[in-house]
Amino acid sequence: MPRSSRYVQDIVEAKSIKYNCRVYERTRRGEDTIVLSLGEAHFDIPLFPFDDLPMPAGYHYSDSRGIPELRALLADYYESRFGVTVDPATEIIVTAGSKIALHMAFMAILDPGDEVMIHEPAWVSYPEQVRLCHGQPVRLPYDTPVAEYGRFITSRTRAIVVNNPNNPTGRLLTRGEWEQLHELADRHDLFIVSDEAYSDYVIEPGSFISAAAFDPAKAHTIVCNTLSKNYGMSGWRVGYVITNEDLLFQILKVNQHLITCPSTILEWYMVRHFHDVLAITAPQIRDVVLKRREVARMLDDVGLRYLAGEGTFYLFASIGDSELGSDDFCTRLLEERGVCAVPGVGYGDSCDRFIRLSVGSEPLDRIRTGVERIAQLVRETAVTAAPAMTAGMAGTAAAAAARR
Repeated sequence: MPRSSRYVQDIVEAKSIKYNCRVYERTRRGEDTIVLSLGEAHFDIPLFPFDDLPMPAGYHYSDSRGIPELRALLADYYESRFGVTVDPATEIIVTAGSKIALHMAFMAILDPGDEVMIHEPAWVSYPEQVRLCHGQPVRLPYDTPVAEYGRFITSRTRAIVVNNPNNPTGRLLTRGEWEQLHELADRHDLFIVSDEAYSDYVIEPGSFISAAAFDPAKAHTIVCNTLSKNYGMSGWRVGYVITNEDLLFQILKVNQHLITCPSTILEWYMVRHFHDVLAITAPQIRDVVLKRREVARMLDDVGLRYLAGEGTFYLFASIGDSELGSDDFCTRLLEERGVCAVPGVGYGDSCDRFIRLSVGSEPLDRIRTGVERIAQLVRETAVTAAPAMTAGMAGTAAAAAARR
């Protein structure tokens, strides 16, 4: 029997999706699960009319860059919201979700053996996508500051991946950190691949800064973002990529060969109802970010630490006192306690003492029950001597240390 490719054989399954599939199996069996693993927020979004969409055009192929009207809306949005000027004709492509946008960007910039720096905790697909493009991910431990990124650069380094705000910590890069990153990119002729999929989950004005704000010509900057993730419609798979005209043409060729074009009817739907969707989701986005803060207080109440951050709808909670690795911990948590979280090891080897908690799909009372069950499992599996505090921690223990 012919074998599959070594590249695919070496790819690991996405931890977040693996655990969510277990949830789906439990649901089919009628087993109740507190779901703290889903990478999406569940919003109350009405179905806006489809009868005003251009038909039968919606049934057919459309511009492989994305229909011009949607590109214009997205360009206007990036300029008005983030102060980044985007030429809708030459600097943006609409894609079938931001995940494929990232992959096509890697395909367009990597040659075999090229290295890509990825700071942990890193979204589960970054290193695997780099490997699928015949590149080599270079993973930086989670406590590595931006000021030390330079020591990981080699003659083969081609790009730095940045997730801002970060999935799973919610951490935002500061202006000073962005300046350091762009200086590195200029000095070493590197790309910055900026995944900004949670940009709307930052509710403090001026806190979120797009990577392109420091590189107006987008000479070394590739921005990937999404409509479906930001606005609670992840199943619709509508994303986009922004970069300079020459590089975008290379990405366009990949796009044409892989997907031809995004879903035409969903593009037209977003054109017709773009501002309606923003208006109805904006207050719900704010609510879920405030809900995240409430869950952080729950973690404080039960003595669970977590990495600092404000954006997104995730928290990266420590299981540092447990003798279990994060995969074993999450398996027991699901099978014995009916609570699903994502193992931190999926976000890098340096993160095996953490689990990712999502607050987007459960009400607060069920989340509180889930948090209490997590704390109970940590206590029941605790080693005799608790590990030392780790850099970047937030929560009760860090606050107590600060007061001493």
